[in-house]
Amino acid sequence: MTLTAVHPDTHPATHATTDWQPVCPLEALEPLWAEAALVDHEQVAVVRLPSDEVVAVSHWDPYAKAHVMARGIVGSRGGRPTLTSPLHKQVYDLATGECLTDPALRLATFPVRVRDGIVAVGRHEQAA
Repeated sequence: MTLTAVHPDTHPATHATTDWQPVCPLEALEPLWAEAALVDHEQVAVVRLPSDEVVAVSHWDPYAKAHVMARGIVGSRGGRPTLTSPLHKQVYDLATGECLTDPALRLATFPVRVRDGIVAVGRHEQAA
């Protein structure tokens, strides 16, 4: 499934810190499985963790130079949620975007919120 944000969230209080785009209902995301979404013309990998926390990172694999990260393996390393590239197996920290296997690589991270059961993603927090 590929998710597409169709319009920005227009709640006035949300624009104080970021522009939010609704992506999908929380129930549409399966825990420990990434889905691709298009947010503000950027491809994003959205991941629901077992705690129902949702995180988002760039769908662009900086090593393989391809949009594939939503097809990666969700796991953990040292208690940190991770996403492993499906092509060359680099492991990225989902909270920071840091590559745990190659410090020269990094995924952009995106703020995520869930309100009234709807997952919304904002502009990225860190450059890739």
